[in-house]
Amino acid sequence: MRGKFSFGVCGIAALAALSIACITPLRAQSAQSIEQKTQVCAACHGADGKPADKTIPVIWGQQAGYLYIQLRDFKRGDRKSDIMQPIASSMERDEMQAIAEYLAQKPWPDLGQPRASKDVADRASNANRSIGCTGCHLDQFQGDGTIPRLAGQSREYLTKTIADFRSRARGNNPGMTDLMLATAPDDLAALEEYLSGL
Repeated sequence: MRGKFSFGVCGIAALAALSIACITPLRAQSAQSIEQKTQVCAACHGADGKPADKTIPVIWGQQAGYLYIQLRDFKRGDRKSDIMQPIASSMERDEMQAIAEYLAQKPWPDLGQPRASKDVADRASNANRSIGCTGCHLDQFQGDGTIPRLAGQSREYLTKTIADFRSRARGNNPGMTDLMLATAPDDLAALEEYLSGL
C-alpha cells in the first residue's frame, strides 16, 4: 500500500490487476474465495509476500487491524493512492476485514536485509527512548491490533513512509506526522536501518 506509483517491475501487473478490479468489483465476486480475491494484492505486494518494488510494503503477517484500517482509509480517501483507492473503493467492510485477517495469518517473509551495525543500533535505541516507538509498536516492534509491525519491513518502504509523514503526503495519522517532524533526520535514518534488519 503506497502513496505514489512508479512504473517498475510491478507496473504492468498492477495496471492489469487494477483493470480487473475496476471492471469486476470484489463485492460482485462473492463466489470467489478470499485467497482468490487477494490475488489482486499479490500483483504488487508479491505472490510470496515479498514485493518486487521495495517501496511497496510487506503485508503478509502484518497486523489485521492495521491492514483493515489502511483499506478503509484508502476507500474513504483519508490515505491517498492512485492504485489503492480504486481497489479499496470496490470493497465492503466485511471483505476488507476478511482480507486483512487472511493476510495477517500468512508468515512474515524474510527480505534478507542486513542487521544494523552496533553504532546504528545504539543510535536507533536512543531515538526510540526519545520518541517512544515501542510505546505503541511494542517490544521488538511487532505491533498489535491496529498498530503495524515494523520489524523486518522493507527499508525503502520505511524511508518512504517516514518521508511521506514528514511532508504530510500521508495524512491518515497526524500523530505520526508530528513525531516524525520532531525527530532528527539522522535518528530516523538509524531507525529505518535498525528496523529493517530485525
